[in-house]
Amino acid sequence: MATGEQLPSAVLRQVAWRDLVVLTPAEVVRELVLPVPWLAASLAAAAFSLYPLALAFSFVFFLAGLRIVHGACHYALGLSRRPTEIALFVLSLVMLGSMHAVQWNHLRHHRHCLATDDVEAMGARGSAWRAILLGPLFPIRLHRTALAGAHGRGRRWMLAELAGNFAVVGLVAGVLPERILLYHLSAMAIGQCLTAFFAVWTVHHDCDDAAPPARTIRHPLRSIIAFNMFFHLEHHLFPQIPTAHLPVLARRLDATAPGGRWLLVW
Repeated sequence: MATGEQLPSAVLRQVAWRDLVVLTPAEVVRELVLPVPWLAASLAAAAFSLYPLALAFSFVFFLAGLRIVHGACHYALGLSRRPTEIALFVLSLVMLGSMHAVQWNHLRHHRHCLATDDVEAMGARGSAWRAILLGPLFPIRLHRTALAGAHGRGRRWMLAELAGNFAVVGLVAGVLPERILLYHLSAMAIGQCLTAFFAVWTVHHDCDDAAPPARTIRHPLRSIIAFNMFFHLEHHLFPQIPTAHLPVLARRLDATAPGGRWLLVW
């Protein structure tokens, strides 16, 4: 099988995946607390003015937060719908932006992956530098598109999250101008401006001829460093499966299609 070649449906039907959908209660807890130590470490480092170290911890926190957001977008956190919506709301306040807007665009991305109307995919069109230089344009475009296209409860969540953002920024900047909180908001704003590169370009660049048009990872240490977020080929094939179980799915896919030569993230 050539690199990036489409997987035959007959092969996909042989991949056992349904047992991977459900998370145990312990796995749910581990998933939800995953970003907490990194957030605490970043704030502690910032409190001692160790800003390079704080930025490193903030980056890891942001990545761990994205993992939860990504799972919540597909209701794959092991929670019912209402707690999942609340998780998206809380992460919106901590990471900035509306995570329901991210969800709206992401589900559309799965339906029209890399198509012209896939706004999320704008981060994958072009070079890595182009994705980085999109900066704030990327989250702004995502939010504008989601607010224009969403209706009902989803749009109300978006508006509530954006209102919460303004409240948090106003509170921190005007009422509680604590240095470490100002640092955290600044770090999260930088993170949002880099999502086109880290969350989209890395897993979708130069994938137009692949089906699904996504990359994956096979190096065990690299996958741990990336919190298993780069098993993106597997995710597009079976989006119901939680991120925690994607390494198992990858091994099963390799066993079912031993000649597979997947496009790799790194």
